[in-house]
Amino acid sequence: MFNRKRPAVEVAKLESRLSYRFKKKSILIAALAHKSYLRSKLPKEVHTSNERLEFLGDSVLGLIVSEFLYQKHPQKSEGELTKMKAVLVNEVTLSRRAKEFGLGEFLLLSPEEERSGGRQRESILADAGEAVIAAAYLDGGIKAAKQVVQKLILENYLEATTDRAQHNYKGELLEFLQARGLGMPQYQVEVAEGPDHKKIFTIASTCLGRKMGTGRGTSKKEAEQKAAKIALEKLREEYAVNSLAQKSGHHS
Repeated sequence: MFNRKRPAVEVAKLESRLSYRFKKKSILIAALAHKSYLRSKLPKEVHTSNERLEFLGDSVLGLIVSEFLYQKHPQKSEGELTKMKAVLVNEVTLSRRAKEFGLGEFLLLSPEEERSGGRQRESILADAGEAVIAAAYLDGGIKAAKQVVQKLILENYLEATTDRAQHNYKGELLEFLQARGLGMPQYQVEVAEGPDHKKIFTIASTCLGRKMGTGRGTSKKEAEQKAAKIALEKLREEYAVNSLAQKSGHHS
C-alpha cells in the first residue's frame, strides 16, 4: 500500500520494477491517483486524477503494441495482427498484468474505495496501467514508454496471448454449433499420464453426442484446443458435403 508519508520510497520501488527512472516524479504519482482519492479528505500528493493520463495511455499502448506486432510478425495479415493486438490491449489482459506486477499496492485511493476492494478491481488496475504508460511517455518520450510497456505488458506474456488470439478453436467450435442451434460441445479427459509436473492429457470433444475429435497436450487447455480443432474441421467438412448434396438434389 502506498505510504503517503514516504512517497519518494514508493516511487523508487515502482521505478525499480518498471526499469525506468522518472525525471519528474509527480507525473508518476498522478498516474497512481484514482478519482476517489481526489474526492477524499486525505492530504494530497497530487491534485489531478489519472483519468486524463489513462486517455493518453490507451493510444500510446495501442501504437507500441501495433508496432511491436508489425515488426515481429512480417507474414501476418492485417486481420491477424488486429486479433493479436486486441488480446494484448484489452482490459482483462491489462488488469491481469497489472495485478501480477503488483501495481495495486501503489495506487492512491479513498478509504471507501480501499475498503471495497479497489486495489484488486480490474477496471481500476487496467486504467492505472494505461496511466503509468502515458506518464512514461510524457516524461521520457516513446523510448521510455516502450520500456514500460515491455515490463508491464509484453514481458513473458506475448506468446501466450498471441497463441490465444490465433487459435481459439474452442470459441470457433462453440460459435459454429450455436449458429446452427446444435447446442454446446463437451470435453472429457480420457487419459492423464505422467508425473504431476509433466502430465500429458488426452481429451475428447463430443458434439451432438458424437465423439468428434481427440487432442493431446501438456495442459487441459492445450488438449481441448486440439480436440476442438479436429471436431471443427470434421463438422465443416460434413456441412460442406451435405450442402453440396442438397444443391445437386435440387438441380436433378
